[in-house]
Amino acid sequence: MSGDAKQKPSRLGRGLSALIGEVEGASTYEERESETRTDASTLSISDIRPNPQQPRRYFSEAELSELAESIRAKGVLQAILVRPDPKTDGKYQIVAGERRYRAAKQAGLTEIPATIRAMDELELLEIGIIENVQRTDLNPIEEAEAYGALMRRFGRTQEGLAESVGKSRAHIANTIRLLNLSETARSHLREGRISAGHARAALGAPDPDAVIEMAVSKGLSVRDVERLSRSAKDEGGLEAVATRVRKAEKDVDTEALEADLSRALGLAVDIRHKGDNGEIRIKYSDLEQLDDLCRRLTARR
Repeated sequence: MSGDAKQKPSRLGRGLSALIGEVEGASTYEERESETRTDASTLSISDIRPNPQQPRRYFSEAELSELAESIRAKGVLQAILVRPDPKTDGKYQIVAGERRYRAAKQAGLTEIPATIRAMDELELLEIGIIENVQRTDLNPIEEAEAYGALMRRFGRTQEGLAESVGKSRAHIANTIRLLNLSETARSHLREGRISAGHARAALGAPDPDAVIEMAVSKGLSVRDVERLSRSAKDEGGLEAVATRVRKAEKDVDTEALEADLSRALGLAVDIRHKGDNGEIRIKYSDLEQLDDLCRRLTARR
C-alpha cells in the first residue's frame, strides 16, 4: 500500500467531522435539529442509490417509521453524504446516511440535502464503517463482516483498523473471531438471541454451534456459556456435559421412573420433562435391540 494510503486511517480516525464537517456523535434525528447544512446540494432521491458495500444490513422498521414521521414534520435537517456513482453519470451513491435516505423516501420526499464528495472504494467502505460504529448502528456480525472486508479487499491490518475506527486492537481481534461462527449461529447473534459475549465464549468449545443452541434454548448467561465451553473441552464433548446437566436437573421421582422403565425394557431410558409436556428417549445399541423393542411395543395384549 502506498504512503498516501497509509495516512488515511489517521485522518478517518478523527471521525466523520474531520472529513465532511458534520457534528460528530449526534445519534438521533432530534439531536441534530440545531445543526446547520454546509456545502450541501439538494438532490433528487431518484438519482441516489444505496451503497452496495453498506456494512449495515438491518434497519429497524419501527425506527424508520419514527424517523419518517419526524421528517414529515421537520424535513431532513442533516445532509446525507454521497459520492458520484462510478458507473452512471448524473447518479450518486450513498456513503453515509442511508437511514435518513430510507426514511425520507418513506415520508414521500422527492429531494434530499446531500453533501457530494469524490472518494475511492477504500474511503467509501471505511467511512461507512466508522459512521455506523461510532453510532453503534451495527450488530456484532455486521461489524465483523465489515472489518473482514477491509482486511480481505484492501489488505488492512488489525492495527490499522483499530486506528481507523477508534477501537482497541483487542476489540478488532475479538470481533473478527465471530466470522468463525456458522451461518446458523450468526443468525442467532444477528437477531439478538445471543450476545457477542455468548458467541466468543462458545468459540472456545469443541462444537460452538451446539453450545450456542443450548444457550439459546435454555437462556444461558455468558458466564454459563463460558463454564459450559470449558466443561465440554475437559469432559469429552458437549453431549457428556449435556447429559450431566440433564441429570442434575431431574427430580428423584423422574429418576426412579427412568430406572423402572429401563429395567422393564432392558434399555437406557431418558425422560425429559418440562411443565406438562416432555419426551421419553430410549437408547438402543444395535438393530437387534431396536427390533425387539418394536415387537414389544406393538405386541397385542
